[in-house]
Amino acid sequence: MRNVFFDLFYTVSAAFLYVIALPLLLIFSLKKKYRDSLPARFFGWKNPPFAPHDIWFHVCSLGEAKAIAPILEGLENRSVAISVITHTGFEAALKYRAQVRYLPYELWLWFWIRAPKTVVVLEAEFWYLLFRLAHTRGGRVIALNARISERSFPKYFRMRWFYRLLLENCERIFCQSSEDMARFIALGARNVEVVGNIKLAQKIVASRDIPKPEGTLIVAASTHEGEEEKILEAFLAYKKRNKDAKLLVVPRHPERFVKVGELIGRVCGELSLSRWSDSREIHADITLIDAMGELNNLYAISDVAILGGAFVPIGGHNPLEPAHFGCKIITGKEIFLQRELFKYVSHVQFVTMESIAEALVHSEHYPPSQVNETIDLERVLQFLKTEKTE
Repeated sequence: MRNVFFDLFYTVSAAFLYVIALPLLLIFSLKKKYRDSLPARFFGWKNPPFAPHDIWFHVCSLGEAKAIAPILEGLENRSVAISVITHTGFEAALKYRAQVRYLPYELWLWFWIRAPKTVVVLEAEFWYLLFRLAHTRGGRVIALNARISERSFPKYFRMRWFYRLLLENCERIFCQSSEDMARFIALGARNVEVVGNIKLAQKIVASRDIPKPEGTLIVAASTHEGEEEKILEAFLAYKKRNKDAKLLVVPRHPERFVKVGELIGRVCGELSLSRWSDSREIHADITLIDAMGELNNLYAISDVAILGGAFVPIGGHNPLEPAHFGCKIITGKEIFLQRELFKYVSHVQFVTMESIAEALVHSEHYPPSQVNETIDLERVLQFLKTEKTE
C-alpha cells in the first residue's frame, strides 16, 4: 500500500513539473537538435508503444546504444526492443534488428508500457516509473552496467529512501565494479553482482581505411566548448618542435563545427587548415573533422589522441576506442563519468589544459595506451536467457 500512495504522489508531481515545463518544451522542440526527440518523448509524436517482444533494452545515448551490440549478437533468436533518450542514441539503435522508440516522459509511461517480459536498463537510467511499471506489469527488471560515481554517490545516499523503493523492483543488478556494488548495497539494493563494464566487450573496428599522412598525427577527439583553444595553442607550441606534426580536430557536437572552424582560423592563422567535408583527405597542418562517425577511422591512423570532455567538467569520454588502436592518450582530470573505464586503460597522461603541450612532448617517449581487462559477458547472456524467477 505504501508504494501505491508513493506512485500516486510521484505521478502527480511529474504532472505538475510537466505543466510548468510545457512552454520550454514547446520552444526547444523547434530546435534542430531536439526536433525529433522532444516531440516523441513529451508529446507522443510518432512514438507508439512497442509491439510484443522478448527483451526491451533502455539506453540513454550513443555510447550505451553502441555498447549493447555484443549482447544483441548473443541474443540473436530473441525479438528485441530498444528505447533511447537522445537523437544520437536513436540513430545508433536503428542499426540493430529491433523496434526502436524514444522513452516517453515518465507521466506517459502509465499509458505506454504494456506487458513487458524482460526490461534491461543500462547504466544510471534510474527512472522510477520505468522500473515500477515494468515490474508491476509482469516484467523482470535488470540493471546492466550499473554504476554510481564516487562524485554523485553522496546525492544518491541522501535520497536512499527513494532509491530503495526504485531498486526493489530490480531482479538483478549487474555492476561495473566492486565499488559500484558497495554503493548499491548501501542504497538497499539486493541481488547485486559484479561482471565488469560491458563496453569492454565492444567490437572496436574501423569502418574504412584512411591513408595516414607523413609525420606525427594527433587527433583532438570529442572536444567541447573551452577546450579547443587550449589544444590549438598547445599544438602551435609543439609544432615548433615537430614541424611534420598534423592535428585533427573533432568537436563532440556537430552544431559547433562552424564555430570551431572560425576559432582555428583565429588561433592558428599561420597554419594551413582544411575541412574534412571538402576533400576527405588529411593534407593540411590542421583538419577540422566536420562529420560524424569517423573517430574510429581516425584513431586507427593517429599516433596521439587528446581526448576531450575532461579538461572542462563534462566527465570525460570513452578511452577504450583510442586505446584499442594503440593511440597515446592525453586527457584531462575531469573524468568522473568515465573513471571506471580509465581503470582498464594503461599509459594515459592526465594533465591540465595548460600542460597539453608538455604532454605532447612526453608522448614521444610514452608507450601506446592499451586495454587490460575483460568482462564476463557469458554470465550476463546466461541470465538474460533464463525465465523470470518468482
